Amino acid sequence: MAYNILVTNDDGYEANGLLSLVEALKELEGVKVTVVAPANEKSACGHSLTLVRPLRFIGVEDDFFKLDDGTPSDCVYLALSTIFVDKKPDLLISGINRGSNMGEDITYSGTAAGAMEGVLHNIPSIAISQVMDFTDPQGDFTLAKKTIKELVLKIKEGSFPLPQREFLNVNIPPDIDSSDNKDAKMVITYAGYRMYANDSHVHRNPRGEEFYWLGLHPLNFSARNGVEGISDYEAIAAGNISITPIHLDMSAYKSIDRLKEWIE
Repeated sequence: MAYNILVTNDDGYEANGLLSLVEALKELEGVKVTVVAPANEKSACGHSLTLVRPLRFIGVEDDFFKLDDGTPSDCVYLALSTIFVDKKPDLLISGINRGSNMGEDITYSGTAAGAMEGVLHNIPSIAISQVMDFTDPQGDFTLAKKTIKELVLKIKEGSFPLPQREFLNVNIPPDIDSSDNKDAKMVITYAGYRMYANDSHVHRNPRGEEFYWLGLHPLNFSARNGVEGISDYEAIAAGNISITPIHLDMSAYKSIDRLKEWIE
């Protein structure tokens, strides 16, 4: 019986990262790949569902569909209610994203959201992202492909290492052809502390009306105080592969007693 993998992303159905992921998975014996991806780029859409308009599947090729103006969460949600009605996929993979998804960027990420939607439906899920130089529009996904095949085989031949409502967030270091990254190791990490700043750019159209582009923040991170281990950014900076377990329970348990005292 085939091992069924559902694939989605947030860069759109034509993205090189998605196509590289599908190519890598199809090299594995006994694996069947089904793709449901957004028709358009949905980067930084977060864990959003489309509730104000209808959505439409469009067949691209066998077992490959784009969802007209859908988000990654839409893609997973509808795939499970239409394509996988009788049996859920064995694994869901979201990516390979063009760019990193580390620290609190996970909350913005459509790539991570695809995996979130998967684990909400009790499907083992992985989000995978390629940290990259955006002056290279194509990107090199060689190490990402090798990594995802190793992880899938480990899961397929053994078990998924996390409990329900937790997913693996994988980030691949850039410059994989450099001597620093030829021996990249898989490192288990926590999500680092992302340092943000406001960056928007005002422009005017020929009629003088203002509009804004949101800027791209530099990847500035720091370690979290009182947390043991290595952050995702530290692993990437060292040229290694970051694997972070992410869970969906955002309750601040350490603050519950303090909040009880405050409210009283």
